[in-house]
Amino acid sequence: MNFRECDLPGIGKKFVLNTRSGDKLAIIVHDDGRRELYHFEYDDPDQSISMVTLDDDEARYISAIIGGVTYKPRSLESIEVALDDLIIEWYRLEPGFGCIGHTIGELDIRARSGVTVIAVIEKNHTKHISPGPELELTPDCIVVAAGEREQHKQFRHILRNGCG
Repeated sequence: MNFRECDLPGIGKKFVLNTRSGDKLAIIVHDDGRRELYHFEYDDPDQSISMVTLDDDEARYISAIIGGVTYKPRSLESIEVALDDLIIEWYRLEPGFGCIGHTIGELDIRARSGVTVIAVIEKNHTKHISPGPELELTPDCIVVAAGEREQHKQFRHILRNGCG
């Protein structure tokens, strides 16, 4: 996801998001509380194809819905399961992550972080359950890992920065 923000003097603030799925959204938060949401054309990212204006209450209610405050999809309930200190998390590997192109063994994940990789799901949905050290990490795959909170922090660092 690509995210930018800029001040609009006398108006408010503008946020532009390019989503992982290729959508471009612009959100303008006016100083008077109004929000304008713009959705742009895939083929022409400068051409808005839809626009919604919300007042402050509507925007806050929609943000609660999108943020999962009012409803959490069933498939997401299992993404983070806490069993005392053990946490199982799912990580989608962004193309720019330093771990891309390296194997689990090259990254020395267990020794460097304490986390155990319990599965890797490729972009094409190929599943590697309990993968060995020879499995190479690829862009947009999902890595399922088990460990304690501090270990996950170290693991995220390894994913972003690779072997270094």
